[in-house]
Amino acid sequence: MPTVALLNGHAFAAGLMTAMMHDYRFMNPHRGFLCLNELEFGAPLKPPMSSIFRQKLPNPNTYRTMVLEAKRFNALEALEEGIVDGLGMVPEALKFVEEMKLVDKAKSGVYGQLKKEMWRETVGYLEDHLGSEKRIKEDIQAQKRRQEEEETRVVKWEHSKAHKGAKL
Repeated sequence: MPTVALLNGHAFAAGLMTAMMHDYRFMNPHRGFLCLNELEFGAPLKPPMSSIFRQKLPNPNTYRTMVLEAKRFNALEALEEGIVDGLGMVPEALKFVEEMKLVDKAKSGVYGQLKKEMWRETVGYLEDHLGSEKRIKEDIQAQKRRQEEEETRVVKWEHSKAHKGAKL
């Protein structure tokens, strides 16, 4: 069955991710921002979270701006960047549903299967969430070990006679 998210105000982080999982998105043109602000509070995007944006945003630069800059998109910017499909509230969303004949789209019985294939990458990450979690933890541990090794090397170098007179 087709789904439409109606964003009547701000949609940040998980709220925006939830909206992106829908087939279509409509946003209130008069208030609210869309933003992935994980950068601002230090939360990494996990593979299924990241993949939904990679797959659904038409422009890789928009994805980069969302993730690495935590940009807040107003309604017009969100429409121009393809984050939302339309501007408006319930009347406009209902008109869209009627014009697109969305109620009839699921009648053939394959709509769900078509969506599953379209978004196979994201579905795969969701189905393998335990494996993803394990890989993320291993990556974080490896990064910590590398940082500790680097700090140890610097301390050893600072205490060695070899660096005397050398400038960093």
